[in-house]
Amino acid sequence: MILEQIHTPEDVKALSGEQTKHLCDELHSFLLHSVAKTGGHLASNLGAVELTVAIHRVFDTSRDRLVFDVGHQCYAHKALTGRTAQFPTLRQYNGLSGFPKPNESVHDAFIAGHASNSVSVALGMARARSLLGEDYAVLALIGDGALSGGLAYEGLNNAGASGEPMIVVLNDNGMSISRNVGAISAHLSKLRNKPGYYAFKKAYRRVLRATKAGRALYTLNHSIKNSVKDAVLPSASLFEDMGFTYLGPVDGHDEAQLEETLRWARELNCPVLLHVRTVKGKGYPPAEREPNRWHGVGPFDVDSGVCKGSGENFASVFGAELCRLAGEDRRVCAITAAMCDGTGLADFAERFPKRFFDVGIAESQAAAMAAGMAKQGLVPVFAVYSTFLQRAYDQLIHDTALLNLHTVFAVDRAGLVGADGETHHGIFDATFLSDIPNMTVLCPASFAELRSMLRRAVLEMDGPVAIRYPRGGEERYHEDRSEGVFAELRAGNDVTLCAYGTMISPVLDAAELLAAQGVSARVVKVNCISPFLDRDVRRTFAGTKKLVVAEECASVGCVGQRLAAILTEEGTPLERLHLCNLGKQFPPHGSTKQLRAAFHIDAASIAETALEVVRA
Repeated sequence: MILEQIHTPEDVKALSGEQTKHLCDELHSFLLHSVAKTGGHLASNLGAVELTVAIHRVFDTSRDRLVFDVGHQCYAHKALTGRTAQFPTLRQYNGLSGFPKPNESVHDAFIAGHASNSVSVALGMARARSLLGEDYAVLALIGDGALSGGLAYEGLNNAGASGEPMIVVLNDNGMSISRNVGAISAHLSKLRNKPGYYAFKKAYRRVLRATKAGRALYTLNHSIKNSVKDAVLPSASLFEDMGFTYLGPVDGHDEAQLEETLRWARELNCPVLLHVRTVKGKGYPPAEREPNRWHGVGPFDVDSGVCKGSGENFASVFGAELCRLAGEDRRVCAITAAMCDGTGLADFAERFPKRFFDVGIAESQAAAMAAGMAKQGLVPVFAVYSTFLQRAYDQLIHDTALLNLHTVFAVDRAGLVGADGETHHGIFDATFLSDIPNMTVLCPASFAELRSMLRRAVLEMDGPVAIRYPRGGEERYHEDRSEGVFAELRAGNDVTLCAYGTMISPVLDAAELLAAQGVSARVVKVNCISPFLDRDVRRTFAGTKKLVVAEECASVGCVGQRLAAILTEEGTPLERLHLCNLGKQFPPHGSTKQLRAAFHIDAASIAETALEVVRA
């Protein structure tokens, strides 16, 4: 096994051409069987194997800067940089991250979890290199899907104009950017990517630029060449108009050709756009047939392609209920930002194709478009992961709340999301949504409550409404007590425990643990975390002296702080208050159960905290 002998990228560089081909084959097999055991991002990683090997054959990522976009295609990179033995711990608590992390390896240049920022980050690194007089290469590896985000074009626009030597590698798996432009394009691509062509082009340019007459001839020929190329290679023209030297398209699974092209790109010493064609899910037929379904998966059986542990979850319940609402009201539309399957909208897209809109990785565009739709009488529902909604914050305020437009935001993956870690935990939306005037924020704790709240949000309420719910399924609580801002689930005299969303389940468990120790705990569930009416807070917590609030969110501006502030202002301050939340930090990756325990918001920890509050 060649892979077993790879401990650093230097080992990759020492391989022969034939050994390198075998290494690529072994990496495909290794990634497939490893992800089958742990879960993770499969299709994107299988498609980037040869490209990753070629990059490590040409560059030194301990010094040269390789900036991933999103980073879900970094598994082969991790395997080639000394982390193969850690793959059994992939995406597990205290284990190998599924994304690049600079504190994990010197070979990880930058953290990556959200799309479209790689070119901007790489340009910043290239500028730093020039200003500090240092010498290293800078690469941005971006997928065609990430090019649907506006930030990618802002970066390309500035990078091309900068003249800074850097390479943008466009990993195009045919999902959203390039179309087939015919036999002439294919012929020119083949010609442009032959090593002999590069050698001739360099010598040709060097000779002609040596004299005044030669420079004039070179300029004329270059102009004619560009005119022809603009007609047959429109994608090349797009990037070259921005100031890049365009190379490609290159077969992304021909490692030798990739290697040669990367060397040429480095030698050009200017902004270069290398266009690489790959197949998402390469080498595993189920992933090649359905790359979207195999983008991120749980553990699965390699032979059958059957994933383990799939079942009903909040996203699927949301999707089914939205379909019912769309059947009742033709104004109801669904919007997603490249997350149709993940947000549960696949059935909606099939049943109501004219009312379904996938804008690509462009959350700001989605929110602004939703505002326009709402202004003209539609009822748009934008389904989006909490962590990605952060990119549309300005549109929430400027385009939606200012006009009090009736737009519904289905905020999926709210709270801890588990294995994806720091870049994906939805721990900020509870606070930043609650700060926005006119915004109503609902927090279902069960499937039944999600159905009820979604129906009210779409058909009965006015203004912007956010419904935040977690990844995965229900916990202990299965009821529907969603009417009103607060609901008392359990009576008690010694201490009040308060929570919202699925955090109500560990709070109910904590109340039972306390009862076993002779402590009577009242349990209050918050259905709507914004807005609070002072009278509702005063009425619900009248007589409360000791309060514990448990939340799966960041601490600053959390619900517990707001409740305490209102009670103090109303002249009914608490004797004892304890806030159980995630603090002001980024939780790592790991299971939700493990992370709750680590941050002391699991049932046992909440009960222990409440016991201290009671006995203080």
